[in-house]
Amino acid sequence: MPNLSFAGLLDDGWRDLAFEPFRDGISVHWLLKGGPVEPSVAILNYRPGAGVPRHRHAGLETIVVLDGTQSDENGDYPAGSVVLNPVGTEHSVWTKDGCVVLIQWDLPVIILGEAK
Repeated sequence: MPNLSFAGLLDDGWRDLAFEPFRDGISVHWLLKGGPVEPSVAILNYRPGAGVPRHRHAGLETIVVLDGTQSDENGDYPAGSVVLNPVGTEHSVWTKDGCVVLIQWDLPVIILGEAK
């Protein structure tokens, strides 16, 4: 497989991407969709008030906040922030006013707090 390249994403180029549903209040554009034991890279677009329940990282998760502010139990991350969530760490994620992130998972996360 050749290298994949995505020009202009950091300069609002993500606004022109086609998004599909991902979770309640969150849409996704897959840049690289891996499998259960492969990395994935995506742009996630969170509507105001959206969030992800508590989850554990089975692999490194890397987040670059492109727009808005993403929050977790450790703080608020405005546009331009880079967040690394190492293997074994846990958190939930939310946004008050909406945000867009570039996210990379080495392995899928394990959801711990899913509502039933």
